[in-house]
Amino acid sequence: MFPEAYDPLDPNGNITIKWDILSWAPDGYIALVTMSNFQRYRHITAPGWSLGWKWAKKEVIWAMVGGQTTEQGDCLKFKETIPHCCERTPTIVDLLPGTPYNQQISNCCKGGVLSSWTQDPTNSVASFQVTVGRAGTTSKTVRLPQNFTLKAPGPVTWNVTCTYSQFQAQKIPTCCVSLSSFYNDTIVPCPTCSCGCQGNTAQSGSCVDPIAPHLASVVNNSGKNSITPLVRCTSHMCPIRVHWHVKLNYREYWRIKVTITNFNYRMNYSDWNLVVQHPNFDNLTRIFSFNYEPIIPYGSINDTALLWGVKYYNDFLMQAGPSGNVQSELLFGKNKSTFTFDKGWAFPRRIYFNGDICVMPPPDAYPWSPNDGSKQEVSFLVLMMASLVSLVFYAYV
Repeated sequence: MFPEAYDPLDPNGNITIKWDILSWAPDGYIALVTMSNFQRYRHITAPGWSLGWKWAKKEVIWAMVGGQTTEQGDCLKFKETIPHCCERTPTIVDLLPGTPYNQQISNCCKGGVLSSWTQDPTNSVASFQVTVGRAGTTSKTVRLPQNFTLKAPGPVTWNVTCTYSQFQAQKIPTCCVSLSSFYNDTIVPCPTCSCGCQGNTAQSGSCVDPIAPHLASVVNNSGKNSITPLVRCTSHMCPIRVHWHVKLNYREYWRIKVTITNFNYRMNYSDWNLVVQHPNFDNLTRIFSFNYEPIIPYGSINDTALLWGVKYYNDFLMQAGPSGNVQSELLFGKNKSTFTFDKGWAFPRRIYFNGDICVMPPPDAYPWSPNDGSKQEVSFLVLMMASLVSLVFYAYV
């Protein structure tokens, strides 16, 4: 395992692959292969996973249910019954939803998409059945395949034991954070060149001006299935921007607004998630239009939250454009011994989007706080009215 694959927010997170021999075949066996995503906030998006290995001997795959190989390989030596795959190093992919029932098996046919364990445990498992030949028919002759490799969209690879490493997977950041507050007119943007610089397509991919007259033709001809981002031209060049706005200060509460904007014309993000670290999550009072689950990997320190969209409401982050954003407001209770607007305390310590850490502005660029006498405070009655309006709006939508 790579030492940099360790995640302090998810120390036990992994993808486990189980190879279970169900029965014997004339010259081999039938096995059920199951992948379980035990990562709390990282998932595999479309176009999905692919699983590869190297056979220990000269095995072949006679048949598959719930999956298929990408190549058949050289099967010329077989004259009567032709195997499904003769490759020494086969690669398996999932089948698409809507596959005929006689080709399905439980937990298959999701197009290779695996949800995180926290967001949707029922869809965090994938399975396929494989009939293996030329393997022998006893426990003494059967050999487990070697060199398992699990790949996901983008330059992402898990090697068994299948823990995730952002350093190995994506050395260039994919998201950044901007900041603002009610008590200061300054809007702190994402740091320049957070995810690359304009003109350096090898690093950040290509970009397009959103007001360009040929925008539609560029996007339509860019190949939406391409992994390389086609982003809106910005100073930061990130596919995703997370904006944290300190909105209001009440006597006993304070309120923030989080907005996630997609600048990538080639990618829709289904089942997205956000991980945020802030010391006041131990006193989160209400969240209005995201799901929330605390992440507490160590003892009772509750300073990290997993946020994701509400099913059929905002769990799908559209590609760059007018609908390419999701947002919610969070209400925190005040702990008089720790709460302050001084020294950037109201802003997050760290943010992850879909498991990748986002580039934060430098601390000395954070919006400065005014003196205590000028802080905006709102009565509890106004707080309740604002909450009621938010609930009515959410119910209406």
